Amino acid sequence: MKASRHHWRPAYIGIGSNLDDPVAQVRRAFAALQGLQASTFARCSGLYRSAPMGPSDQPDFVNAVAALLTRSDPASLIQILKNIEDAHGRCRDTPRWGPRVIDLDLLVLGTLAIDAPPKLQIPHPGIAERNFVLFPLAEIAPHLVVPGRGSVQKLLSSLAEIGKSGSRIERLE
Repeated sequence: MKASRHHWRPAYIGIGSNLDDPVAQVRRAFAALQGLQASTFARCSGLYRSAPMGPSDQPDFVNAVAALLTRSDPASLIQILKNIEDAHGRCRDTPRWGPRVIDLDLLVLGTLAIDAPPKLQIPHPGIAERNFVLFPLAEIAPHLVVPGRGSVQKLLSSLAEIGKSGSRIERLE
């Protein structure tokens, strides 16, 4: 893992699950993130239940956000997240936005703005439209400015203005 020459950066990781005891899956993801080398686990949001973004014939998701300080470069951090998903039984041959045991998304990494799809897009391209990301993110980083998109509070306000923040979401704990 490349870490030794990189500066410490705050990283925000979106976590979601809707299979195999989603609450336990999200907690397992928190535990895995706490053990990362070249990173320090800073805090995590509460857990939120939300309607699925994709096909509606699947269980609700449990979502959260974790904050880290990391020295990992963007590509390495994304690979680390994929490795955690794989270790937790993530199946990658499912329909887009379909059910999953665990999903870890790099939402924001410091002030970086990288657009090299499909593998490296920071901030996460869907961050501004997803209440199940913005609500937990606002809980742990209310003053965070998402590079190129504005503050988390502004993004939440924009969702409310277009009626998307009212999509079914509830805080579990």
